[in-house]
Amino acid sequence: MEASSSGITNGKTKVFHPVAKDVNILFDELEAVNSPCKDDDSLLHPGNLTSTSDDASRLEAGGETVPEKNKSNGLYFRDGRCRIDYILVYRKSNPQTEKREVFERNIRAEGLHMEKESSLINSDIIFVKLHAPWEVLGRYAEQMNVRMPFRRKIYYLPRRYKFMSRIDKQISRFRRWLPKKPMRLDKETLPDLEENDCYTAPFSQQRIHHFIIHNKDTFFNNATRSRIVHHILQRIKYEEGKNKIGLNRLLTNGSYEAAFPLHEGSYRSKNSIRTHGAVNHRHLLYECWASWGVWYKYQPLDLVRRYFGEKIGLYFAWLGWYTGMLFPAAFIGLFVFLYGVITLDHCQVSKEVCQATDIIMCPVCDKYCPFMRLSDSCVYAKVTHLFDNGATVFFAVFMAVWATVFLEFWKRRRAVIAYDWDLIDWEEEEEEIRPQFEAKYSKKERMNPISGKPEPYQAFADKCSRLIVSASGIFFMICVVIAAVFGIVIYRVVTVSTFAAFKWALIRNNSQVATTGTAVCINFCIIMLLNVLYEKVALLLTNLEQPRTESEWENSFTLKMFLFQFVNLNSSTFYIAFFLGRFTGHPGAYLRLINRWRLEECHPSGCLIDLCMQMGIIMVLKQTWNNFMELGYPLIQNWWTRRKVRQEHGPERKVSFPQWEKDYNLQPMNAYGLFDEYLEMILQFGFTTIFVAAFPLAPLLALLNNIIEIRLDAYKFVTQWRRPLASRAKDIGIWYGILEGIGILSVITNAFVIAITSDFIPRLVYAYKYGPCAGQGEAGQKCMVGYVNASLSVFRISDFENRSEPESDGSEFSGTPLKYCRYRDYRDPPHSLVPYGYTLQFWHVLAARLAFIIVFEHLVFCIKHLISYLIPDLPKDLRDRMRREKYLIQEMMYEAELERLQKERKERKKNGKAHHNEWP
Repeated sequence: MEASSSGITNGKTKVFHPVAKDVNILFDELEAVNSPCKDDDSLLHPGNLTSTSDDASRLEAGGETVPEKNKSNGLYFRDGRCRIDYILVYRKSNPQTEKREVFERNIRAEGLHMEKESSLINSDIIFVKLHAPWEVLGRYAEQMNVRMPFRRKIYYLPRRYKFMSRIDKQISRFRRWLPKKPMRLDKETLPDLEENDCYTAPFSQQRIHHFIIHNKDTFFNNATRSRIVHHILQRIKYEEGKNKIGLNRLLTNGSYEAAFPLHEGSYRSKNSIRTHGAVNHRHLLYECWASWGVWYKYQPLDLVRRYFGEKIGLYFAWLGWYTGMLFPAAFIGLFVFLYGVITLDHCQVSKEVCQATDIIMCPVCDKYCPFMRLSDSCVYAKVTHLFDNGATVFFAVFMAVWATVFLEFWKRRRAVIAYDWDLIDWEEEEEEIRPQFEAKYSKKERMNPISGKPEPYQAFADKCSRLIVSASGIFFMICVVIAAVFGIVIYRVVTVSTFAAFKWALIRNNSQVATTGTAVCINFCIIMLLNVLYEKVALLLTNLEQPRTESEWENSFTLKMFLFQFVNLNSSTFYIAFFLGRFTGHPGAYLRLINRWRLEECHPSGCLIDLCMQMGIIMVLKQTWNNFMELGYPLIQNWWTRRKVRQEHGPERKVSFPQWEKDYNLQPMNAYGLFDEYLEMILQFGFTTIFVAAFPLAPLLALLNNIIEIRLDAYKFVTQWRRPLASRAKDIGIWYGILEGIGILSVITNAFVIAITSDFIPRLVYAYKYGPCAGQGEAGQKCMVGYVNASLSVFRISDFENRSEPESDGSEFSGTPLKYCRYRDYRDPPHSLVPYGYTLQFWHVLAARLAFIIVFEHLVFCIKHLISYLIPDLPKDLRDRMRREKYLIQEMMYEAELERLQKERKERKKNGKAHHNEWP
């Protein structure tokens, strides 16, 4: 379980902070005798190291034989010595032969080794295996400033680890009631997870003797090797010309079908990992991370980062942190719900509703809807109390503060991860211009102030015009969403009358609930259909803007997609929360759509029950659908591929496919990387915070989903997807800003939900102003006596419009036709001076609602800003460690410089004596 991230990362490679103007002195003078750092393959069981290759030069010199498994496991060239670092796939029937030949010729010119294999399944498919020798890796690692360990360092145990050790001691006391080793990583399975801490620095071939190199084949791990090869492929020409470079463009025009690094073998083993060890890192990840049996344990984030790269590692670190922070929110939300259950029998409002057999409510729709007793809403009144009770306001304030605490502590956690993963001093290299931008504006160039080289640029007028068109497209799509919501509103208005005239008594008597339920399901289908359209529109608008770099393109696309999806998912919820039943008018003077359809009213027990149904159904359906698409779809696709292979080769013939063949038959990672994973969780975060005052169980549903989500994503990455390219990143990017925006919006929406949607304010006004305790300063259940009657107005049935007059005259209640009915509002009776005018209580309630919104928002925003101010972004223990590291670096530099000066002085004395002896 990712209840907390503290203690998950154990002993990472740390950052070397340069503090002098020229760190060359340090590199030139440091001794090369250092304590060794364990390489990545120290986690693997001896004898099963399929993730490393043998030293080719040693084998050639010593005449040793190459292990037979290297030739058969599909991770090496045919000679069993050169490890495959990258795979390119193309079809022989593809006409782009000339471009491929030029591209592959330039690949060899860069020093990469290449080997080709035909597919065992389809002879038209060709696999191009690439291997980067040591010389190429060293040259490009120096260009890319790849940081590598060069000296071990020792420092005190941080307080956060001491704190976690105390927590583990407390947990161990209750182990008899908890699963074995709750939340902790299994040290028996991961005996060598902790690595020695090392100073790191950008790799340099001139100072190679300072780096800790036990084996040149294992010095750069597999993820780093693949990243270097990908870097090379992105800069190789396939045609003579300024813009004719890069693997991405060859993938786009179909020259190559796929390009990916290999997984490190199978994720399964016949032998137990406890007795025989892990076969490879993939197997280790499957057993310790992607297996359902470890759902309650911490994620091995170090291993995830080592295998998939920092960008994916940060996503799972954030997801684990978010899931852990949901525990207190889910607990408090469940407490609010249980508080409603416990106090249900003592709720005066629900008692009065259930006992109001003599109060007849006006029909909720035209003609077909009958009169009904208020007591018929007894069940709905009780359900409303479960969510709308005395603890709701407290929970809304808590969730607003929780969102702030979550974001503030994530910044601290991210800083620790960045330090542990050697990312604090890492800066993204200046991004290259997108080929599309370069092709569009190649005729207009200006000098880059950083590189000093001419580059294409986009005129300000052109950029503004494109942004205006893009913004217009966004506005149009939002209008489409509003139109869809309007269609749902019309459906609700029309259907409630249809259900009221239904033959089945169950539906006829629950016409409003049936209308709400079917409308939510239809709304969900519309949401899923519009999502497909939004992706295409977002792509079109983003490409129309012509962003300069890939990060600008990604940020623009992300913002559009989030805006589209957020509006699409929440527009109906906003309608139910703030508009449903607010502008219907009153009996005898209903407001209508197109002067025809009467607007829908709230249920006699209030509108909150509709909002709860909307949120509950959408959350459950959306999360179920997402989980199916994330795991079910790849499983079905991969199963279908395996089925076709069995049919082609025959079920009786067992074919052993090499690793590149197995990986090619897996599903590729999403075209937009981690976008879908982040978007799903961010939208869920919005559901969890924005309307949480109306649905306190939302954090609990989110928690249960995320516990499953972590293992689903892990299983998908390890078993169902090709291995993604390991990318570096130091934060979650634009998503953090979106989370902050949702946190601010949640304060506003929850204030309006409590003030407008729920009956909290009307009950409060009645208790202090109009109830039995008015003027006494008390507010209890005894002060709510008579509230239901005071919240209902009286209507004379003879004042109904002809098209609104119900078919029934209400004689079934008392034997005689009804003269009056009741409805939810604060209006004067028909025999007053101003019939159906607003009462004084209405204006008191309205003023109290506005005052509550202002006070609630200002109070919560003040608390949020105070928490943001009090919680530093950098933990104190991490700040102390970084300062100590700088101090140690200064000491080492001073000692190195002093030693250099002493050597020079000794050499001068020695040379002086030699000259003196030579003097005649």
